[in-house]
Amino acid sequence: MSHILSAVAWPYANGPRHIGHVAGFGVPSDVFSRYMRMAGHEVLMVSGTDEHGTPILVAADEEGISARELADRNNRLIVEDLVALGLSYDLFTRTTAGNHYHVVQEMFRAVRDNGYMVEQVTRSAISPSTGRTLPDRYIEGTCPICGTDGARGDQCDACGNQLDPTELIDPRSRINGETPEFVESAHWFLDLPALAQALSAWLDEREESGSWRPNVIRFSQNILKEIRPRAMTRDIDWGIPVPGWEDQPTKRLYVWFDAVIGYLSASIEWARRSGDPQAWRRWWNDPQALSYYFMGKDNIVFHSQIWPAELLGYNGQGAKGGTTGELGPLNLPTEVVSSEFLTMEGKKFSSSHGIVIYVRDFLSRYQADALRYFISAAGPESADADFTWAEFVRRTNGELVAGWGNLVNRTASMIHKRFGQVPQPGALEPVDQALLDAVEAGFGTVGDLIRRHHQKAALAEAMRLVGEANRYVAETEPFKLKGEDQLERLGTVLHTLAQVVTDLNLMLSPFLPHAANDVDRVLGGTGQIAPMPRIEEVADLDPQVLPAAFEGRAGYPVITGDYTTAPTWGRHAVQVGRPVAKPTPVFVKLDESIVEEELSRYAGSAPDDVTGA
Repeated sequence: MSHILSAVAWPYANGPRHIGHVAGFGVPSDVFSRYMRMAGHEVLMVSGTDEHGTPILVAADEEGISARELADRNNRLIVEDLVALGLSYDLFTRTTAGNHYHVVQEMFRAVRDNGYMVEQVTRSAISPSTGRTLPDRYIEGTCPICGTDGARGDQCDACGNQLDPTELIDPRSRINGETPEFVESAHWFLDLPALAQALSAWLDEREESGSWRPNVIRFSQNILKEIRPRAMTRDIDWGIPVPGWEDQPTKRLYVWFDAVIGYLSASIEWARRSGDPQAWRRWWNDPQALSYYFMGKDNIVFHSQIWPAELLGYNGQGAKGGTTGELGPLNLPTEVVSSEFLTMEGKKFSSSHGIVIYVRDFLSRYQADALRYFISAAGPESADADFTWAEFVRRTNGELVAGWGNLVNRTASMIHKRFGQVPQPGALEPVDQALLDAVEAGFGTVGDLIRRHHQKAALAEAMRLVGEANRYVAETEPFKLKGEDQLERLGTVLHTLAQVVTDLNLMLSPFLPHAANDVDRVLGGTGQIAPMPRIEEVADLDPQVLPAAFEGRAGYPVITGDYTTAPTWGRHAVQVGRPVAKPTPVFVKLDESIVEEELSRYAGSAPDDVTGA
């Protein structure tokens, strides 16, 4: 048994999230966490909404509301959507929580006092029309290194190099296209060169382990070649105040400095709310604990360089040495599990151009597990993937409905009609034993694939076994065993199927938690195979540390849950005599006409564009 931290990327709260977002951070982390709990590990799955930075201010201005009002509204929307999707967070919180402010400021002070924050005067990009700082990612232009247009102010995706906005050729604001002004301003910089040797040694260890996806380890090592100090403060009035600069209310910590600390602060908040305030240390201070960070590929640099550098600086493990802060020595990531991008009908997701499928809209029309299945089977695990409505319908109808759903329905229907309960088996024939053995062996194969983040292959293996079970039905033909002299053989076949369906349901439950509970009920169970998350309204633990803008906030919603009731991973003998009622279909078959209906929603959409964060 190990302590496993599932650190899930924090969705940005400038608007609702679309299915491309949850394909990267949401579903993969939940599949992994659900399996690891069932395999006997102590899992802590944490995240929250990321609510600081200029994009929040821009979106709030457009609506004529305050940044806090926008963040409060979108936080609740995102919480509701992620619960509807069945993501089993132990705590999903927010970066505007007082606990988070406290932990971030403690991290900053310790890193600064260890010498890994250096004060420098730099040129900041200012929007001429608003006077606000433009974040690096909101400036784009031509890369000075490879010449590619569309490079961002923090990095060029084409060549992978880190950039500074002042280096871009023909820089422009992604908000309104205006040319930014660059003004001198003092800021704190994270001294990455002083941490480069420690970062390189850590990455070399990760490469030797062989567990990281090749694209992630290569990208992470490449960005070390041009490493340099990186600004960790901004000229902005929406964010966490900078310790020591309390007299400068228009300077705040960089949103990406504070956001990655959220994995730690959420763990601490979870522990404080659990009644054991020190419980988080089992995942963060124990060197034997393992931590997995789930995100899309555009966030690799912050999780394989910035966050590890902050941790090394806090621990005093860089070239300048230092002492560990009050939180103790903190574990670096075991693995950065990065997915590629999901596109939609061949185009990048773009809210502004209508090329988007919001999670809430999707779930208002289709089953959550149909989306989870598509993401797991055809998502951007190790290469960019395209969501098309035709493929969504094909997979739902051809695999979920005709494959798994049909097996469940046929099994339950025959048991109900002939016995009314799970029958007592007779002597097993070789064909029965072969299927039982194959499915039982699947627990080891599927579990190992999920553990190593090969979820597509894991789901494919589980569905292959579904196919084997359907072939068993065709071969044994239980629907033809109608005589009294065939009753024992029929009972054996149907008992075998009941056991196999029970096994496969457990095997598929990390991918299809809603359906797992439905299938369990179909076979006379209580529907408690996959524990589900819930929303709780909570009071802020540290309201006194929040700025005046938060006065009067009553509290906020969090996602939490009790996931200890999930069965252990492996075969559980089906209960003879358990009543089985006439089943209703678990999955909804989709009409082919929805392809044209859904495509018509996006007719006339402009070419691809990227907005938000």
